[in-house]
Amino acid sequence: MESDAFAMRILGMATFRYRMVSGGARDGEGGLATAVRTIEAPDRASAVRMLVQRGETPSGLEEVRGTGDDTGAGAGLAGHAGGVRARMSLRAGSPMSRVETASFTRELATAVQAGLPLVVALRTIAGQGRTAAQRAMLERVIADVEHGDALSASLERIGRPFTGLIVSLVHAGEVSGRLAEVLWQAAKLQDRDVKLRRSLLGALLYPIIIAVVISIAIVIVVTVIVPRVLGAVAGQLRELPLPTRVVQSVAGFVGDWWWFLLLALAGGLFALSRLYAQPATRLKIDRLLLRVPVLGGVLRDVAVARFTRTLGTLVGAGLPVLAALRVTKGTLNNRAMEAAIDDVCEQVSAGRTIAEPMEQSGYFPPLLIQIVNMGERTGKLDEMLLQAADAFEEKTEQSVKLFTAVLPPVLIILLACTVGFVVLAILLPLIEMQEAIG
Repeated sequence: MESDAFAMRILGMATFRYRMVSGGARDGEGGLATAVRTIEAPDRASAVRMLVQRGETPSGLEEVRGTGDDTGAGAGLAGHAGGVRARMSLRAGSPMSRVETASFTRELATAVQAGLPLVVALRTIAGQGRTAAQRAMLERVIADVEHGDALSASLERIGRPFTGLIVSLVHAGEVSGRLAEVLWQAAKLQDRDVKLRRSLLGALLYPIIIAVVISIAIVIVVTVIVPRVLGAVAGQLRELPLPTRVVQSVAGFVGDWWWFLLLALAGGLFALSRLYAQPATRLKIDRLLLRVPVLGGVLRDVAVARFTRTLGTLVGAGLPVLAALRVTKGTLNNRAMEAAIDDVCEQVSAGRTIAEPMEQSGYFPPLLIQIVNMGERTGKLDEMLLQAADAFEEKTEQSVKLFTAVLPPVLIILLACTVGFVVLAILLPLIEMQEAIG
């Protein structure tokens, strides 16, 4: 049964079950007798039309999933849609990762470009090895589209994993009649974003490992090794050297109050996350991060690369410049640069160009400002932005490599200074004891 249902979906057909009142007949309880029947159609709307042409008026219509008893009474479309929405509301997080979302967009673009109707394309994709949560999400999209909703409107109601960027691109494709082309652009944009995220994660992994190893090594040396070594000289000297007293104090405090330090660390991280969630505080922090040497350059280059690629894609898809700017703002992940884009939108709404307020913000490189200015004058803003995006993405990779090349030596220098101070704290009392004995 499951293989038959799947084959019908691939061919664009599905089985629907409905209740049909059997004339004036009565059941055992005095009510109207009903009969459960099935009909095959490409989608629910087609099934309804076919039943109307037959002169039948069903009391409920639901798709047969191919599992369980096909003779049981269904709850109708409302019950099915409600069940899908309930599953969607109960899910934790997003049913699709960024990679899976990009793959879904690419598959949908391929199906639409091949000439398949949208509902048939969605049904075909939903049956290709998706998880239960993904199938539930796609069934909700299918139900919305069958009821006449636009695909972009359905994706917007679902939310994650479909961001405002994806929704805007799909809407632009629907309005312009170039849905397949725009879906391809959305898939490429998502692929580049995934590649950039992986590049950043891979670049930060080595420094993070070094930092963790350094922290563990310092804790072990200060709390375990130092007390044992200094225990041998305890009481042998009237006054220990200053470095030794500092290390002893730190070791004693950590040994006695380690639980308090862990609680303080957890509380500090929680408080910092709450503060960072406040717009005003996050704006100040993001501005400060952009001024940090090396790190600020990396963050700015990443944001500029995303801005260039996303704005070029949206404008090329036919979205108005002002709407494209507002959507692009959400991809920067930096409130300081987002505030700059808000100012750009206000200036553009007042009839000014994009390049001038971008230059006044001070966050965007002169090359990008010149490209935007030239693109506005020639009417080829999307083409010039997409061409420039490759150069900015290459610069981002270079900035990430520079950051990962600089950070490990800095961490190693900090480790060397810390270990050197601890070694000095151990050697100084031993030297003083030797001098006293000699």
